[in-house]
Amino acid sequence: MEAPRVSIVEIDAFERDNRLRLPFRFGAATLEQAPQAFLRVRIEDEQGKTAIGAAAEMMVPKWFDKNPALTPAQNVDQLRASIRLAGAASLEASTPTTLFAAARLNELETVRRLPGNPLAAGFGPSLVARAALDAYCRLAGISFFDAVRRNLIGIGGPMLPGDIHADASSATLADLRPAGSIAARHTIGLLDPITEGDVAHPVEDGLPESLEAVITRYGNRWFKIKLSGAIDADIDRLARIAAVLDRLPDYRVTVDGNEQFGAADQLGAVLARIDETPRLKRLRATIAFVEQPFSREITMETPLGDLAAQLPFLIDESDDGDDAFARARGLGYTGVSSKTCKGIYRSLIKAVRIRTGGVPGLFLSGEDLTCQAGLAVQQDLALVSLLGLSHVERNGHHYVAGMQGAPQAEKARFAAAHPDLYQQGADGPILSIRGGRIDIGSLTAIGYASGALPDFEAMERLS
Repeated sequence: MEAPRVSIVEIDAFERDNRLRLPFRFGAATLEQAPQAFLRVRIEDEQGKTAIGAAAEMMVPKWFDKNPALTPAQNVDQLRASIRLAGAASLEASTPTTLFAAARLNELETVRRLPGNPLAAGFGPSLVARAALDAYCRLAGISFFDAVRRNLIGIGGPMLPGDIHADASSATLADLRPAGSIAARHTIGLLDPITEGDVAHPVEDGLPESLEAVITRYGNRWFKIKLSGAIDADIDRLARIAAVLDRLPDYRVTVDGNEQFGAADQLGAVLARIDETPRLKRLRATIAFVEQPFSREITMETPLGDLAAQLPFLIDESDDGDDAFARARGLGYTGVSSKTCKGIYRSLIKAVRIRTGGVPGLFLSGEDLTCQAGLAVQQDLALVSLLGLSHVERNGHHYVAGMQGAPQAEKARFAAAHPDLYQQGADGPILSIRGGRIDIGSLTAIGYASGALPDFEAMERLS
């Protein structure tokens, strides 16, 4: 079936403030609050029919751009600028086109208008693309999964990277099969208490604060451990984490360097200390991969060398364009992240490359950027499930309790539309994790993974 052509005819941008219940330390940054951006997009097909769709994402400072000269407020303003420019570029497009082509053109144009940081520039286009896809699915009366598997999104044509054949792409998409549940990989931030005795100032909101309490409540068996780059401090913290995780009958971990290592020998020293520390023997055996150890400024100039033979390595912040993974593979990396904030079509193209490239050992991993309850977490969960991933980093539910800032009627709509995904918390629906897994069968709803839409009138216009 030929992919439909649509036009974006209206875009509105909003935001809500989110204050974290616990500070989230990653790399050199500590996040305590950040606004969540919401987009409402109206599309029109070639017959003149219209529909509205939506998307949401936290505007997290100090991840898209870690330049120390910029304040967190300036980082957020970068992302607001990306949204404005992406919206303007979408509305300026005069010819109806496929969803995929529109998204690719929008990203190229927004990056051109906001040069210097492709990750920050791509934030706005990623939201526009999701909201437009949501609108199309609602217009067509189909789910996100149907739209992708039938390639109604239109992956192909001149906007497809030259190393991917259109027929192979369509065949790969048709073969994707979403699951009914997925394992939640719990993030252990650098400030997170490990044991109940480490909780110095309890929040007392009924939700877990320590790693011990998280495991008791949610039953996680997958974990993501943040490293600081300070060797002695990292080894001590890993030993305290291992003392808790080793009580479990089985578990797996990933290790995130968050760009904190200045050279391969510094990273090698940490791995050597891990190997030499008896208390870390079991944890070392459970490491699935190491994520983004070096800063994006030096990653593509720093071969992993012998380190690549010790563990799989994945790029995240350095994944800023079509050729990034191919360049990283030449340095010893075998993995690349999927994040909706970097674009859903980027993730789908990566999956096609990995499945059709004929190179063994390559992998895709689902990573979080504090995806919040509601549209953000639902659309990301749908994507990673369709990609065939068995686990995904989930941290938004741990650092923010539920649908913060939403009116009760909106919370009730989302809870009713997705009873498998949410359970009732103290102030509305919160993500439901049982036995370390998230049930996601309701994401097959008409639209992009949501049977409800936010109350836009209860939000502030994008400032």
